[in-house]
Amino acid sequence: MEKTWLNSYPQGIPATIDPEHYNSLLDIIEQSSEEYGDRLAFTNMGKGLSFNEIEELSKQFASYLQNHLGLGVGDKVALMMPNCLQYPIALFGTLRAGCCVVNVNPLYTARELKHQMNDSGATTIVIIENFAHTLEKVIAETPVKNIVLTGLGDMLGLLKGTLVNAVVKHIKKMVPAYKLSRPEPFKRALAIGSSLNYQRPNVQGSDLAFLQYTGGTTGVAKGAMLTHRNMVANLEQVSAWLKPGIEFGKETIVTALPLYHIFALTANALAFYKFGGTNLLITNPRDMPNFVKELAKNEATVMTGVNTLFNGLLNTPGFADLDFSRFKFSLGGGMAVQRAVADRWQSVTGSPLLEAYGLTECCPAVTINPAQADGEYNGSIGLPIPSTDCRIVGEDGSEVAVGESGELQVRGPQVMAGYYNRPEATQEVMDGEWFATGDMAAVDEQGYFRIVDRKKDMILVSGFNVYPNEIESVIAMMEQVLEVAAIGEPNDKCGEIVKVYIVKKDNSLTKEAVIAHCRENLTAYKVPKSVEFRTELPKTNVGKILRRELREENNKALASA
Repeated sequence: MEKTWLNSYPQGIPATIDPEHYNSLLDIIEQSSEEYGDRLAFTNMGKGLSFNEIEELSKQFASYLQNHLGLGVGDKVALMMPNCLQYPIALFGTLRAGCCVVNVNPLYTARELKHQMNDSGATTIVIIENFAHTLEKVIAETPVKNIVLTGLGDMLGLLKGTLVNAVVKHIKKMVPAYKLSRPEPFKRALAIGSSLNYQRPNVQGSDLAFLQYTGGTTGVAKGAMLTHRNMVANLEQVSAWLKPGIEFGKETIVTALPLYHIFALTANALAFYKFGGTNLLITNPRDMPNFVKELAKNEATVMTGVNTLFNGLLNTPGFADLDFSRFKFSLGGGMAVQRAVADRWQSVTGSPLLEAYGLTECCPAVTINPAQADGEYNGSIGLPIPSTDCRIVGEDGSEVAVGESGELQVRGPQVMAGYYNRPEATQEVMDGEWFATGDMAAVDEQGYFRIVDRKKDMILVSGFNVYPNEIESVIAMMEQVLEVAAIGEPNDKCGEIVKVYIVKKDNSLTKEAVIAHCRENLTAYKVPKSVEFRTELPKTNVGKILRRELREENNKALASA
């Protein structure tokens, strides 16, 4: 219920922040560059860039955008790269030019890329050559005029960079043939910018910092308009919340989630730049053995991720043997953190896996479990961060009682300005100042919120609400289970029945064992009636399991049966 949590704030965390503390993100970038100077800001594949180097290189890129391309406040620049050193340079450079960053998933299809370029109106794109062939297919049908092209190894130094680019292109064959008209090499763009005079633009809090696109899992992808004020507010909120648990200028955060995604963008790239921390960039976290090797080379203190990422590491040989003595906590979001994963993470690393909750439309942080918690997994998404109001409403729009479930709504300075050029879509999710999340939640007497499930994922069995998160958490308790997803399957008798998809960790696991385990831990109507084993489950680019895709596939199979 609104305001319930204010009496529950951990000691040292304020109830409110000042969203006007900085005029724009430029102030934060400049302050950290000056304060932390020679400290490493970003490191990738053994090569690091200091705050001073990021300052200089991002200025060069900003100057290139301003003086060579003639871009300024409000112009859209798309960034289409995985985690590599070019990303923070282009990110901060674009912001420092006063332009609006349009983050693009490098794995987009040509259709998805075309939609995002046309919807955003981006005239410039910075793209890694691995995906240049995708751009080639649609560039003529988009407003893109300027292409800055980079290879994966471009910022790794002459010898190593040349070697990495050669391996990626000629040995691993990861760069399909493409033909683009006069793309500017990234390093040449920096050289051009270095010879021109950078002028700090007059950026206001109301100016757009990001057009951050939703995943499009519920229809056409929409651009959430995130202003400098929105982003500054969320960074101030996160700073206030995490301050008791970190040391400014001394942390190293593992950045395995892609920086083009709002979670890592804010929680890693921006927040830890503000904190004077080092971002350890992992380019391909799906290569778990190499990921573990990178962790062994670097003394990390904090990590962000999604449940499937943490689970994957726990099941990778060598991970449990790493030195976790400097680890302070890890932050899980994007999907529900399962108790079995959180408990095992605590046991292996000796540090807590704290669950947080956020949305693209909220920059993203809304609630976080306290960083100074005792490490015990509590099943909640935490408390609302400073200057954030949350409420739970029923179908009639009125607030429900403590402990009852309903839709979670959020109000605060981090809530987006709306969806770009989509006033109707904006109106659908905004109730005055309140943003309707589409997530079903409940709050307890101490003000801790718990996500019950997505509205659209809820399963209705004979009139009873069944939430996939609960089913998945119970099944994940089984040691033989690696991953699990639950959906509702249409049924003439019950309306829907529960169906689960499981990836085995142990081949001895049987459907009968799964059903028996569920009967011991769930009410009868929640017990799955159908169990299907898979070698893998469909996921988003950040590793979130796509129940929607499983549901659609299952419905098609039933229709054709």
